[in-house]
Amino acid sequence: MVSNEAPVLDVSNLKKHFSIGKGIFHKSNEKVYAVDGVSFSIPKGQTLGLVGESGCGKSTLARAVIRLVEPTSGEVRIMGRNILELSKSEMRDCRRQAQIIFQDPFSSLNPRMTAGDIVAEPLIVHNIGSRIQRLERVAELFDLVGLRAAQLSSLPHQFSGGQRQRIGIARALALGPQLIIGDEPVSALDVSIQAQVINLMMDLQEKKQLSYLFIAHDLAVVEHISHRVAVMYLGRIVEHSDKNSLFSRPQHPYTEALLSAVPVPNPKLKRHRRLVQGDVPSPINPPAGCHFHTRCPYLTEQCRVDVPPLIEVEQGHWVACHLRSPKLN
Repeated sequence: MVSNEAPVLDVSNLKKHFSIGKGIFHKSNEKVYAVDGVSFSIPKGQTLGLVGESGCGKSTLARAVIRLVEPTSGEVRIMGRNILELSKSEMRDCRRQAQIIFQDPFSSLNPRMTAGDIVAEPLIVHNIGSRIQRLERVAELFDLVGLRAAQLSSLPHQFSGGQRQRIGIARALALGPQLIIGDEPVSALDVSIQAQVINLMMDLQEKKQLSYLFIAHDLAVVEHISHRVAVMYLGRIVEHSDKNSLFSRPQHPYTEALLSAVPVPNPKLKRHRRLVQGDVPSPINPPAGCHFHTRCPYLTEQCRVDVPPLIEVEQGHWVACHLRSPKLN
């Protein structure tokens, strides 16, 4: 289902290139092409799952979307405002609309602050409510994420990993945001705890009509929580579709390889493995043309030269692959 409302998050041709300093092994003009021209949008109340191998730029993209790192170029519109044009004071106000949940539920919490103070900190920073009102709000958030008010005065080390991530979720919800970015928020948790946290996030989305950018490398988790899925490879999105189309009819060779590696929960069924040869190229010197051509089993000469555009091969199903070009079909 596609919403007619303006998207909560609209990203257009976003790039983040890191310059490498001078050194024995690096030239002064070298750059890391961490995010290299990414575009997508997320409607209200929906989740975009972002998947890809480690080092493909997912976390950098998450941080660039809310300017925890400054993008090199492009547009990021949150609730219609291009945040790359905002001043620091304007950006501070805009951050009330977009929050992030980090991967490690322990290192993302201040070990010297109580759980209640951690959740109350955004309210203090933005000068929201009196002390009593903030305490009431924190208690309400604790109840919302499945924690007890009696735990307000406990320190982070006194909680389990799943409970610490619930604190992180409560902190992200404190300002009433429309958009929440989850940077692999369950990858550090046990499988049974992952399910609890994912179900909590889905319940919160339904209650609050939240929009999620959910980053993960576990395709089963992404399939469970997402409405749409984008596949990222070496700084670029190579496929973007609703989850049913992507999981049943993948169009990009890289997506096919990722899905073939997902275990099937039935010992009588065997999935045909499409192994990808070689390693991910360096983002400092990515291949010309299609970034995936050095590992693609369907390589053509055009792949070595031309960057494949992201084209719509089915309604709502976009792929960047020369094999899917209308000229070849």
